[in-house]
Amino acid sequence: MKARVLLTGSSGFIGNSLIDRLDEYDLSLLNRTLKTSVTDEHRVFRKEINSAGDYRSALLGCNYVIHCAARVHVMNGRGADSLEQYRDINTLGTINLARQASASGVKRFIFISSVKVNGESTSNRNPFTESDIRAASDFYGQSKSEAEELLLELAEETGLEIVIIRPTLVYGPGVKANFSALMKVVSKGFPLPFGCINTNLRSLVSVDNLVDLIITCIKHPKASNQVFLVSDDHDVSTLGMVQEMAKALGRKNWQIPVPIWCFKVLGKLLNKESSVDRLVGSLQVDISHTKETLNWYPPQTLSEGFEKTANWFLKSKLQDTKK
Repeated sequence: MKARVLLTGSSGFIGNSLIDRLDEYDLSLLNRTLKTSVTDEHRVFRKEINSAGDYRSALLGCNYVIHCAARVHVMNGRGADSLEQYRDINTLGTINLARQASASGVKRFIFISSVKVNGESTSNRNPFTESDIRAASDFYGQSKSEAEELLLELAEETGLEIVIIRPTLVYGPGVKANFSALMKVVSKGFPLPFGCINTNLRSLVSVDNLVDLIITCIKHPKASNQVFLVSDDHDVSTLGMVQEMAKALGRKNWQIPVPIWCFKVLGKLLNKESSVDRLVGSLQVDISHTKETLNWYPPQTLSEGFEKTANWFLKSKLQDTKK
């Protein structure tokens, strides 16, 4: 008999990428947009993740939970209650699900957290490690950090095995937001002003590498009650990332050497300093603990990940032109 896994956030970027890789398990899906049903392939439960949800029907008979669902941005602006909106889903919703999982006999709960728990930047410091003091600086990171603390307390209280994974920026087929927007610009072959942003370093992780690590953590005996950082183990500068994109897209790469101080001045004038810091600064993670504890190494190189993402992007673009 196959072990049963409950996957939350199954229609999201990471969750959707996991589905096809979980063939060896009896997979149940929990999502707020999918209709509740039982199919030949999967049981599907339509439920919101929050502090009051009842997940017992979805957890029935489950051995493992992979919790990808999260609130990733504020839908109603940056009001005074924004932190509480994050907490209700990412913190209280997570611990509510985990408590019910423990009561239902689930063995292991894998929580997809975020590098934002560590902080926003490693400029002028060593790369983040799993043992660093948590230093979240935004509501999303804070809510994830609080969830981690409560989960580890629950592990001590109940014996439920907790695995915490903190991804860096995740990319791959289906990626959206800033990565997709940058790829769109690079695909046009326009000259870009990143020629001087060549000394910062950023850790990225392909969705394939992240999925591989998650699957490794389902049963690995040494994963229990551990925190793991994950990346492609190949850090790149902003210039290097754009060059990799251009190469994968088969486009020429023209870079204008705009001094970094120009970006910083513009960011201050436009009140976009945090965005500029992400562009010109560093955010690195040290995944030594992940590799040594699990004997795990990213199966996909950064170049392979960019090529796969570019192929998806170009195919999607071609399909859009035919509509």
